[in-house]
Amino acid sequence: MRYLCLILISFFSIECGFLFAQEPLRIISYNVENLFDCQHDSLKNDSSFLPDGLHHWTYYRYQTKLDRIAQVIVNISGWKPVPLVGLCEVENAHCLRDLCYRLKRFNYRYVHYEGPDERGVDVALLYDSTKVKVLNSKPLRVNLNSDNTRDILYACCLVNKSDTIHAMVCHLPSKLGGSGATQWKRDMAKQVLQQEIDSILYVHPTANIVVMGDMNSAPIDDLAGLINVTKYLEKEGKGTHKYKGIWSCLDQFYLSTTLKNNANVIIFSPEWLLEEDTKYLDYQPKRTYVGYRYHDGYSDHLPIVLHVSQ
Repeated sequence: MRYLCLILISFFSIECGFLFAQEPLRIISYNVENLFDCQHDSLKNDSSFLPDGLHHWTYYRYQTKLDRIAQVIVNISGWKPVPLVGLCEVENAHCLRDLCYRLKRFNYRYVHYEGPDERGVDVALLYDSTKVKVLNSKPLRVNLNSDNTRDILYACCLVNKSDTIHAMVCHLPSKLGGSGATQWKRDMAKQVLQQEIDSILYVHPTANIVVMGDMNSAPIDDLAGLINVTKYLEKEGKGTHKYKGIWSCLDQFYLSTTLKNNANVIIFSPEWLLEEDTKYLDYQPKRTYVGYRYHDGYSDHLPIVLHVSQ
């Protein structure tokens, strides 16, 4: 009965036609590159990010990392907090609590589920608790048989008391081992996404759906019912991640047709998030580590920001 009530609330909000009547919607998607705490989790392979591990991950470095991520979110937000922030590569709820404390003037809370990834990194969703109510959430498990990968996070959110958003945060399997050899893993993850999208659109064809995160591939329209609104960025030579001198837009937004016409996506790339690329020229993201050498940066990815106007 409670689940039915949540569904009815969601559908009523959509049917009212008040789509972002109060103010435009903004969403951040950001792969923060290994946000680990300094405590060992005996169930995960996190030994590299401990004080005596290969990365010599100390309490000071952890606190600095939190400050760096908070700085990015605050600078994107300006005076008004971004209502929804999708994060990739977060170890646990402890990290999210500490990050929300850094952002306490913005009243952020979080949605997170501990997933099966061997290193212990998960996806998460921060939300402005003064503007967003999470009606329902769940992890979507990606079954790769013997390979454990990150869950996909689903959250049904009521924004500004009138607009229902079905948000999904992803960090799809990497290309480690070769792009072709690992493509089946990303295909499996996309199938899980597609099943959830289909189930939502079957019940309500005009649902507002946002899929975000690190897709570990080029942006294309490969989810039926949704449009990848990040494609034009890579066509313009822009990207969120740089590998061997080549920019690629691994971080992406997919939107339902109800949102795409009024949507705009930018890559947040101020000078302080970048550094000179001495090997391949131009600039690159200022990351936390270069190999195992601490580099005191932000992330090897740049955040992307979705803006949906009225």
